Amino acid sequence: MKINKNFLDLEASYLFSTVGRKAREFIAAHPDADVIKLSIGDVTRPLCPAVIDAMHKAVDEMADEKTFRGYPPDYGYDFILDAILQCDYIGRGISLKKDEIFLSDGAKSDCGNIGDIFSEDNRIAVCDPVYPVYVDTNAMSGRCGDYIKEKERWSNVTYMPCVAENNFVPALPEEAADVIYLCYPNNPTGAAATKEQLQKWVDYALAHKAIIVFDAAYEAYIHEDNIPHSIYECEGAKKCAIEIRSFSKNAGFTGTRLGFTVIPKELVVDGTALNSLWARRCGTKFNGAPYIIQRAGEAVYSEAGRAQTRAQIEYYMNNAKVIRESLTSAGYEVFGGVNAPYIWLRTPKGMTSWDFFDYLLANAQVVGTPGSGFGPSGEGYFRLTAFGSYENTVEALNRIKKMG
Repeated sequence: MKINKNFLDLEASYLFSTVGRKAREFIAAHPDADVIKLSIGDVTRPLCPAVIDAMHKAVDEMADEKTFRGYPPDYGYDFILDAILQCDYIGRGISLKKDEIFLSDGAKSDCGNIGDIFSEDNRIAVCDPVYPVYVDTNAMSGRCGDYIKEKERWSNVTYMPCVAENNFVPALPEEAADVIYLCYPNNPTGAAATKEQLQKWVDYALAHKAIIVFDAAYEAYIHEDNIPHSIYECEGAKKCAIEIRSFSKNAGFTGTRLGFTVIPKELVVDGTALNSLWARRCGTKFNGAPYIIQRAGEAVYSEAGRAQTRAQIEYYMNNAKVIRESLTSAGYEVFGGVNAPYIWLRTPKGMTSWDFFDYLLANAQVVGTPGSGFGPSGEGYFRLTAFGSYENTVEALNRIKKMG
């Protein structure tokens, strides 16, 4: 018997596990401290009434022999696929078909599992800094090559720096890549990409026969008119892009778990439609999202659900505004927080990201996320999230401003 030794090349724990451990250690050593966490992007507002009502009704259906549901369809019930298709795509002028949408238990799972349909010898390209799941799951499959510790990089990964100087939107890579991961609005930087910028990526992928994996988990937070909600708003994208969506941030489903992946049938590699490969993968490895959760997801698209979830989004974006304006007034260099619920700031006084983490925790009892944990180009930056309560957000910023 042999283990998958690719796991041994990974950091001992996931970034947010390390952040959580350090916070717990501080609380244990300072039991009277009132620690405020603005680190992990977990929502805090309860599920909206329309969603709760739909779940209650679905639970009652499961208690009645006449309406009980067993295994769901592999790719999702028609009622929610129809809602997704109409509201997220057709309503925005994007033509897709129901069998190009695959329901799942969340975007994180799909971001990690999508590599199942790619060859192990493909080269990936990622924004730097980057959501760790993209790199870690490719490393688990052996696709990233060797980890070079002194450079904090993998040998078979193309890193595309996203820094203040390029407004956190990377330049097209000079080194060819087979699979390109893009996330806009971006986690962790909070930056957004215009349609013109995304079109350049689509054109690049088509010219180089590459695939774009587009993580659109935060599209509901877009507030500016020139920012596309889907990569399929770009011409030719259906021939080169896979889009992954989440209900976690737009409807508060972090503890409920629902998402979906779109793979157009036009996306063909070496004569094989990737849609058919993903369908085969899902049919083998996934039994579908629960009926109760799918009914909850359907309710998100109802008139009441859309109004109620929009109110939640605006609640968080008001927090983002508070964080952004407060930090700016305190002299910090701040980015993001306009089209995304993340605020990305430059660490003060030349501190490293982890030094600022420790300084902030010790002096303000506030937990954030060190930028270096998202990649080499994240060094010297720090992430705060807008997903806390308004009261805690205000209190945390008051403490930070008092640090001087």
